[in-house]
Parts: sequence; structure tokens; C-alpha cells
Amino acid sequence: MSDIKNPDNEPDNSNLEKAPKNWTTGDEAMTGAQASYLQTLCEEAGEAFDENMTKADASKKIDEVQNKTGRGEDSSGSSA
Repeated sequence: MSDIKNPDNEPDNSNLEKAPKNWTTGDEAMTGAQASYLQTLCEEAGEAFDENMTKADASKKIDEVQNKTGRGEDSSGSSA
């Protein structure tokens, strides 16, 4: 068999992870799932929860508080 890969059979990973600042909907209100998770994280971290965040800001805050609480990814890339 040939080792040549058919691009039509490969997954499109081009936008699996975009920076929040590049999201087209980043300025919209955060989703219910983001709000729920962020509120839980903030409670664990002893931080104030801002219910008026945008999707992009909530995503950044989730990453920040995950790292603070140890819920974020460790250096090996696996979930804690």
C-alpha cells in the first residue's frame, strides 16, 4: 500500500483551537456551560465570579482559574 495520505480522509484540525481574541462570537455573553463551570472554579479558588463576562473573557478566566486550582492541564498535556 502507499504511504501517501489522501487529504479528503484526514480530519480538518485547522481551527480546533483558536485564541479567544480571534473568535467571531467572542464578544457575545458567555454560555450557560461557561458560566456554571466558571462559577464553580471561582468558588474553589476564592475568587469573585463576574456573570457579565463575554465568551472570550470567560474562556481566558477559566484557563487562569483552572491553573490556580489545579484543574487545568499539567505540563504533560493530560488533564489533572
